[in-house]
Amino acid sequence: MRLEGKNHSIPTTKNDYTTGEGRTELPFKTFCSLFLIFCKPVDVSAARPIYIARFTAAPSELGRRDTTRSQWRDTTMAQCVTKVELSLSCRGLLNEDVGSKSDPLCVMLEESGGSWHELERTERIMNSLDPEFSQRLHVDYYFEQVQKLRFGLYDIDNQTYSLDDDDFLGQLDCTLAQIVSSKKLTRPLLLKNGKPAGKGQITIVAEEKKDNRILKLDVAARKLDNKDLFGKSDPFLEFYRCSSDGSWQLAHRTEVVKNNLNPTWRPFSVPLQALCQGDLEKEFKVVCNDYDNDGSHDFIGESRVNVLRLQQADKNPLELECVNPERKRKKKHYKNSGVIIVKNCKIDVEYSFLDYIMGGTQMNFTVGIDFTGSNGDPRSPDSLHYLNPGGSNEYLSALWSVGSVIQDYDTDKLFPAFGFGALIPPTFQISHEFPLNFNHSNPYCNGVQEIVNAYHSCLQQLRLYGPTNFSPIINHVAQFAAAAAKLPGATQYFILLILTDGVITDMDETRHAIVHASRFPMSIIIVGVGGADFDGMEILDGDGGLLKAPSGDTASRDIVQFVPFRKFINASKEALARSVLAEVPLQLTSYYRMHNLPPPNVPHP
Repeated sequence: MRLEGKNHSIPTTKNDYTTGEGRTELPFKTFCSLFLIFCKPVDVSAARPIYIARFTAAPSELGRRDTTRSQWRDTTMAQCVTKVELSLSCRGLLNEDVGSKSDPLCVMLEESGGSWHELERTERIMNSLDPEFSQRLHVDYYFEQVQKLRFGLYDIDNQTYSLDDDDFLGQLDCTLAQIVSSKKLTRPLLLKNGKPAGKGQITIVAEEKKDNRILKLDVAARKLDNKDLFGKSDPFLEFYRCSSDGSWQLAHRTEVVKNNLNPTWRPFSVPLQALCQGDLEKEFKVVCNDYDNDGSHDFIGESRVNVLRLQQADKNPLELECVNPERKRKKKHYKNSGVIIVKNCKIDVEYSFLDYIMGGTQMNFTVGIDFTGSNGDPRSPDSLHYLNPGGSNEYLSALWSVGSVIQDYDTDKLFPAFGFGALIPPTFQISHEFPLNFNHSNPYCNGVQEIVNAYHSCLQQLRLYGPTNFSPIINHVAQFAAAAAKLPGATQYFILLILTDGVITDMDETRHAIVHASRFPMSIIIVGVGGADFDGMEILDGDGGLLKAPSGDTASRDIVQFVPFRKFINASKEALARSVLAEVPLQLTSYYRMHNLPPPNVPHP
C-alpha cells in the first residue's frame, strides 16, 4: 500500500525501507503510528491491501440471541470443531536402501502432556526419494490452542506396524497454526540430533474439510391452527434432518412470533451440512409448534421437503401444507393445519474463521500493560510487577499464554507493545499510552520474547502512578482498525490484549471507546491480574447483552472478553489461552459477515 504525499509513500511490503527520489518507503504498521502522531486524516480506501497472516477455524456457532418479540432463542446446530486435511510431499529424502531407493512413509504425531502420540500415517511409497503421498492426514483444529505436530519420515522394509525397526529419514516439528497460516509450508527435514537430513525437505498443504454452504430462507405461514384458549397461537418453526439410523435431529429453530396465526419470521440461514448433510435431494422435516412458557409446546403440523424443491421459491413463493398426521387420520375431511410459505430461498457460502486465515486475513496483535501504582512497588515481593527468581510474574505468564498462540498467525511477528498509567522518562510526566521500548516512532517488538525484554527494561526506568484509564489505548488501536476498515476486502483484523490489576477509572470513556471500536475489525481481550474485585469488568464483556455507551449508543457486536488470571493460577497456560481466545474466531467472522466481506483469496473446494 502506498500513500502519496509530501515526502511519504507507503509500500506494499512491510520490510521495504528504501529511499527513492523525494520519498521514503515505510511499512504499513509504521505508517499507522505516524498517522496517529501527526493526527492528519488519511484516505486509505484506494490503497492496496497488505499480505497478512491468516487464521481460521470454525468453532461452534450456535447462533443464540434474544428476540424482541419473545424471550425465545433461535438456535442453529453446528459442529464445534474444524477438521483440517493435510497433503504431504517430500523431496530429496535420504536413501537407506542398497540396490534400490527408500520406501518412505510419513507419520504424524501430536504433543500432549510432554509426550508425542501418533495421530495418523500415510501410505508407503515404493522406491522414491521424492514421494507425493495420496493418503491425506486429518487433525482437529483449535484456534485457541498451540497444537504441536511432528512429521516423521521412515523407510519401511518390513510388514510390522512398529516404526522402531525402520530407518529414520528425518522429521519436522511445527505447529498446526504455522501450517494453516502459511497454507503451504515447505521446511527442511532434520535428524533427531537437529542436523539436516541431507537435502530432504517436506511440503505440507492445508485445506479445511467442510461444506460451507448455507441455505438462506425467508418464511411465513398462513391460517395456522389456533392452540390457545385465550388469544392466538405463538408459532415457531423447527427444522429436523434425518440421520442414518432414521432418527430426527434438530438443525435449526426460529424465533417465536407472538399471538399470530399468519406469522412472518425473520430471514435466517441454516448450514446445508446441518440440514441435509449437503445433499440437496435429501428430505428434511419442518415442524410448526405453538410456544408455551412451561415448555409443553403444542404441535400444529409438519411438512417434508428437500432443498431442490425449496429452490423453486427463487421465482415464486412456495407453499407447503402444514399437516397434523393424527388429525388427518381421525378427520375425514381434514385438509391441513395451515400453510407454510417459503417466500425466498437461496444457497450461499458462509466463510469460516479458517477460510479467512488461510485466505490471507492478517491478525495484528497489540499489548497494553497496566503500570499504575496499585500494582505495588516492583521491588517488593508483594507487587504484581515483582519478578520472581525465574524472571516472571502474573503479567508475563498471561502475556506468554495468549501471545504464544497469536504470534504464529502474524507473518512478520512485529507486535506494538504499550504501557499505561506510569510516569515515564525523561520528564516523568503521566502517560496513558507509551511504547514499552520508549520508541514512539517504532513501538514494535519482534515476537513475544522481545515484548518480555522490553517489559523488563522499562520496569527499571518508569515510576508506577495512575489512574487506570483504558480508553486511550483502545482508541489508539481502534484508529488502526478504522484505517483497515477502509481497505477493500477482509485484509486485517486487530486484537488488543490489556493486562490490568484493578478497577477502571475512566469507565464511561472506556464504554464509549468500546462501542466505537465495535464498528471496526477489532477484538479486545482483558486479563485481570491480582486479587482485586473485577466485577466492574463484567459490564464490558457483552455476555449479558450488547454493551451500551453512556450516550445510549449500542455496540454493533460483542468484541470484549474478560478473564481473571487467578481463576487459572493452578491451571496450565493453555487453559488460560483457551478461555480468552475462544470468542475471537466468532468475533472475526461476525464482523466480516456483517460487512459482506469474503476472504482476500476465496478458497475453492
